[in-house]
Amino acid sequence: MNKVKLMICGSEYALSTDEAPEYMEELAGRVERAMKELLVNPRISLSMAAVLVALDQADTAEKALHASDNLRAQMKEYLDDNARARMEADRLRQENSLLRQKLAMLGQE
Repeated sequence: MNKVKLMICGSEYALSTDEAPEYMEELAGRVERAMKELLVNPRISLSMAAVLVALDQADTAEKALHASDNLRAQMKEYLDDNARARMEADRLRQENSLLRQKLAMLGQE
């Protein structure tokens, strides 16, 4: 477990995490940049900016989750199609082999 201190918009946050400190600092930097973009508007408070950034990040995560679910489903379809094609190829190879044997027997007659 790593102990990490992060500064976001002037506030310090002490965290315990399994993630690398550099990764957590990168995330904190993204959050701070997003919050600072919002804070240029004087009507947006620090807490409002934090909530808006959290909503945006939750939206991004949800869309990424749906996209990965869709990709998994597509990959499963491709794998199923591939398995069917392999089975059909095997069946056709066997049929081809039988037909060659029959042709050879007919050629001997």
